[in-house]
Amino acid sequence: MDFARRDLLAFTALIALPTRLLAAEGADAQASRILDGITEQLLRDAPEQATGLGIDKGARAGLKSRLSDNSAAGRQRVAAHLRAGLEQLKPVKLDALSPAMRTNVEVVQTAFGTALEGFAFPYGDVAVGGYRNTPYVVIQNVGAFLDTPKMLDSDHLIEGPADAEAYLARLNAYAGQLDGETERLKSARGQGVIAPDFLLDKALKQLAATRQGPVEQWDVVTSLARRTAKMKGDYAARAAAIARTKVGPALERQVAEMQLHRANASSDAGVWKLPRGDEFYAWALRAGTTTRLSPDEIHQMGLDQVRDLQGQMDPILRGLGYTQGTVGARMTALGKDPRFGFPDNDEGREQIIKLLQDRIAHIRELMPQAFNTLVKGNVEVKRLPLAEEPGAPGAYGGPGSIDGKIPSRLWINLRTTKLWTSYGLPDLAYHEAIPGHGWQGEYTFKLPLIRSLLAFNAYSEGWALYAEQLADELGVYRENPIERLGYLQSLAFRACRLVVDSGLHAKRWTRAQAIDWFASTNGSSVEEVSGEVDRYCSWPGQACGYKVGHTYINRLRDKAKAALGPRFDLKTFDDALVLGGNVPMTVLEGVVDRYVAGRRG
Repeated sequence: MDFARRDLLAFTALIALPTRLLAAEGADAQASRILDGITEQLLRDAPEQATGLGIDKGARAGLKSRLSDNSAAGRQRVAAHLRAGLEQLKPVKLDALSPAMRTNVEVVQTAFGTALEGFAFPYGDVAVGGYRNTPYVVIQNVGAFLDTPKMLDSDHLIEGPADAEAYLARLNAYAGQLDGETERLKSARGQGVIAPDFLLDKALKQLAATRQGPVEQWDVVTSLARRTAKMKGDYAARAAAIARTKVGPALERQVAEMQLHRANASSDAGVWKLPRGDEFYAWALRAGTTTRLSPDEIHQMGLDQVRDLQGQMDPILRGLGYTQGTVGARMTALGKDPRFGFPDNDEGREQIIKLLQDRIAHIRELMPQAFNTLVKGNVEVKRLPLAEEPGAPGAYGGPGSIDGKIPSRLWINLRTTKLWTSYGLPDLAYHEAIPGHGWQGEYTFKLPLIRSLLAFNAYSEGWALYAEQLADELGVYRENPIERLGYLQSLAFRACRLVVDSGLHAKRWTRAQAIDWFASTNGSSVEEVSGEVDRYCSWPGQACGYKVGHTYINRLRDKAKAALGPRFDLKTFDDALVLGGNVPMTVLEGVVDRYVAGRRG
């Protein structure tokens, strides 16, 4: 009997527990036991998450040799496990739970319910408790060809022969992942679900890059070879053999299918062109924002916030001598000023990394001014893998492992240093590292494990923008207003995303139209926004979570200030936000209400 069959039978048995047995437990104990079982199932369905968190050891050591099943049958099993988990939680009475346990249960119910809505579409890929929902199985920023080599190199620790053997097992499984996706690509092609030609061109170039040179030079081989050089077992040669006989042919089959997609592709950018495309976008917005805002409401919110933010940028630009033209035109001119750029070579890349490292070190020292409850802030700056850079956003980040062996990473795209200005990078450090994604993620390690597995895009990205705001409020730009201009441009950038994402997917904007509007309105480089627009084409709705989440967090802070008056305290409010963990916006309101009630006494 395979793992999936055993898992489903175990879940079914739990659902069938006698009602009187459940009633005999305390409400929190009952919910905790059910959540523990759901957590282990999530890890079995996505063993890479156990590796990323550093918990693929002990009773979970078997997960280190496994990968997610990316076939259609594998995705159907995941959906079945989600339905089973929700059935298990039905007997739990929310009103009988402690506030913290109620939050845990509501997080699972919302994440699973949203994911199941996505699984109801006969195409695409659904992120369970994640941000990367897409109508496309494989594209420039989606697919095992990107995820698995990166995970094996960055997250899969090798401390002995058993870890190396697990790596080889995963390398074998990687070929199966690729073939599972290729079968889903064939199904998508039959339904007319084909990515835009400009995305397929990027993805095909990236797939070609993964197969350049002899297999001994492929990343999946050199990563293992480098780390087992002093071990017996001939791991490098064994990895090369797997790459040659299994991974390589699987990549070739995927390329062949992607070429068939390319032959049938158009340049239409939005999901409106797909079967049930409007429905898919409505779901993607719900998943990305945890709200019911319509595309028109999202679009107008973006326009309004861009106008407000540029009203703050204008006097700073005037103070710098930039007085002519729109704010966007003046920011474009500022971005071309060589004083604020970097050499487009390895020396420039080193300068960018050092600037980020210095700002992270500085902001870490200021955290006691914003929080009573502190975490370590275990963060490093790391360049994206070369194969990922062409299709990746400018940067992203997240927490490391629970045991601290794998730090949080600020992944920076350095395909060209022209993506970056010296006045824009400090804000990036605060967003991705401290007090943004890396910092906030460490608080989840103190919550039940399932809270580290499930996240909500609007909270994650809304928090990261709120983190940028905290840095400003802590005075990091007091001596350098041009860097505050970079911060405000960053917020306006996220407001532009609301306009562009809804423009592409609901208003039928073309790629060129989206790039032109974005670059001219925000003063960002065409190089930067081209990659951004491509990302929105493949991850509809995700880019809207940033500013929607930030807006909701500030509304809740204003609500708490109004309710508490002089009793409001920034540090206790920020503690409430991070200690409550990553939640949907609807649940976050309850977290803040309880904070207000507690401060009132």
